[in-house]
Amino acid sequence: MPSNKICVIGAGSSGIAACQVLGARGLAFDCYEKGSQVGGNWRYENDNEMSSAYRSLHINTSRGLMAYRTYPMPDDYPDYPNHFQIARYFDDYVDHFGLREKICFRTEVKSVVPVDGEWEVTVEDLDGKGETHRYRAVLVANGHHWDPRWPEPAYRGSEGFEGEQIHVHDYREPEVLRDKRVLVLGLGNSATDIAVEASRIAETTFLAMRRGAYVMPKYLNGKPTDEAASKVLTMMPLSVQRFVLSRMLGLTAGDMTSYGLPKPDHKLLEAHPTVSAELLSRLGHGDIVVKPNIDRFVGGRTIRFVDGSEEQIDLVVYCTGYRITFPFFDNNLISAADNRLPLYRRVVSVEHPGLYFIGLIQPLGAIMPLAEAQAEWVTDLLSGRGTLPSPAAMQAEIVEAEEKMKKRYVASKRHTIQVDFQPYLREIRRERKRAAQRV
Repeated sequence: MPSNKICVIGAGSSGIAACQVLGARGLAFDCYEKGSQVGGNWRYENDNEMSSAYRSLHINTSRGLMAYRTYPMPDDYPDYPNHFQIARYFDDYVDHFGLREKICFRTEVKSVVPVDGEWEVTVEDLDGKGETHRYRAVLVANGHHWDPRWPEPAYRGSEGFEGEQIHVHDYREPEVLRDKRVLVLGLGNSATDIAVEASRIAETTFLAMRRGAYVMPKYLNGKPTDEAASKVLTMMPLSVQRFVLSRMLGLTAGDMTSYGLPKPDHKLLEAHPTVSAELLSRLGHGDIVVKPNIDRFVGGRTIRFVDGSEEQIDLVVYCTGYRITFPFFDNNLISAADNRLPLYRRVVSVEHPGLYFIGLIQPLGAIMPLAEAQAEWVTDLLSGRGTLPSPAAMQAEIVEAEEKMKKRYVASKRHTIQVDFQPYLREIRRERKRAAQRV
């Protein structure tokens, strides 16, 4: 008999949103989670061994914009909660909607294979006991910040480095930084967090980067930055948005080169912005030394940079991003070479009907409300309330979207799934309306 059930892979922030929407619409589903708790990347020391959360981590989007539409965050939470508070919010969310008993914890998805118009999913528990089930659709929500991407190719001589090298994915406690000469590579949010943390307890902190970036403050005019950049602003042309935000940034922080950072080789909003309340002041105080990209590891603990300078380094922290991978798919079926996976509206696999991806986006803002909106659209499709355009029309839209992406953002593996929060939310809502009109 054909299966009436839906499979959700992962009980992180996107997976539990999918479960909530499916349950609210009365659709039968199974959710599989490798770990013993919900929260995914936001669960510190998650026993699914996939979390990248470090002890000092706070969100970089305000709680108002990060919360699910169906379940606001507590009023007593600060503007920027820490990961312990976020994990507690997810716990409250699944308990409020009665989802916990519907999630198969400590169960890893081993393979997902299309069979006769359905999907055959094989799972395995901690004891190695495997089972295979059929589903009419699969919602993939396994996250994209768990498979660390190291420099490609590796820096010359790095294999002989006598100091320590770690990826930020494995960074947890600041004690690893204490009294060391620390080099942090990168200028994203994690890199600035670690550099700021190191600047307080390390002997010396160096921050190296390939290119400059615009460092946005967490507050503008007394409000969280993402709230100050209102919905009205995001409806304006990109050039107007850039002008307004540039003026705001100019008044609050000024020119990035004033702090010793390299001049960005792109315009504001052409790359994912870095958000930090402390980096610029630590640079201004001389507690962090800016360096260009690494040239090579010379020998022992010596690292040479592209400007010819050399430093003795005890610890290198690579903040070089993550690979998008799906260990349960055969690479001939689904793979994301160079972090690229063509999807209709960043959700629908055109070549494989019944396969959807929830939360596979890198927004200028929070993922959670966007994953919730994606799940609502997918549930419309699965419940018969909406239908998709023709495969040809979807493919054409994918090509157009990728061309826009190339024109908008600097070339980088971190920009392959980039979206703007409010415009993308409006896009998904429009897609739901169009889907309903096709029925």
